Amino acid sequence: MPTPINIIINAASGTSNKEDERQILADIFEANGVDAQINLAQSGAEIVEMAKRAARGNSEIIVAGGGDGTISAVASELVGTEKILGVLPLGTLNHFAKDLNIPLDLEEAARTIIAGVVAKVDVGEVNGQVFINNSSLGLYPEVVRRREQRQRLGYGKWNSLVRAAFQVLRRYPFLNIRLNTDGEEIITRTPFVFVGNNTYEMESFNIGGRTCLDAGHLSLYMTPRAGRFELLQMALRALFGNLRQAKDFVSLCTDEVWIETRRRQMRVAMDGEVLMLQMPLHYRVRPAALSVIVPAKTEDETSE
Repeated sequence: MPTPINIIINAASGTSNKEDERQILADIFEANGVDAQINLAQSGAEIVEMAKRAARGNSEIIVAGGGDGTISAVASELVGTEKILGVLPLGTLNHFAKDLNIPLDLEEAARTIIAGVVAKVDVGEVNGQVFINNSSLGLYPEVVRRREQRQRLGYGKWNSLVRAAFQVLRRYPFLNIRLNTDGEEIITRTPFVFVGNNTYEMESFNIGGRTCLDAGHLSLYMTPRAGRFELLQMALRALFGNLRQAKDFVSLCTDEVWIETRRRQMRVAMDGEVLMLQMPLHYRVRPAALSVIVPAKTEDETSE
């Protein structure tokens, strides 16, 4: 590693002491002869600003430390450049890291970065905004918005999430959408549309996970005409790993899709963050647009 690696850590992610983690990382990288510049970001805006500067700087490797929102914010600035993303999974769920088999242990994740095995992965994009995991409209963005409102009032994250979900389901908003993909038009009414970067597992206990991030397509899931009881049934099917058997559950595989509604703007969730975007929504996949450090393959994986 001829140039220093630039590490951006979200000081608000997870529950661990970030100063302690900074020292652990500094010791690991120093012991391995790696020059690492470790920065703590105090806000989402600061994460983005640090990532923009790093993308213009001399460091070849830019490391994001935090949850999926932090990883996505940094990755968005590196897409389409020669920079390489390193991942330190310091959040609650860490979906992106898990799907890439990156160790969740801090020291092991740091050693993965030092080993420096690089892979190219796809990203999704909606109206020019990049996402690494998924994007959705309908129920989920509204739940996130209400959860954040409660958190700003001082309520805990999980308490806020449960109350927000209850409030949204009580109102139960529907979307009237026109969807165009692969020359096909679908007009329907649905409580949600979910668009994934590559295919999500729907038939196993790994539901919500992805086996690969480089197949070069998007996956789209929605359920027309579902009521509250049907949504509850779908949640139970998801829990027991047979969501594809749910009645009226629609799944599509594509590389580009247009979504229209009667609204001029709509809240859209991307990797857990919510933005207000202009309609129509244009989703597309950007194959191999992001370089990321991943664990080295084992002998068994290499021989497959």
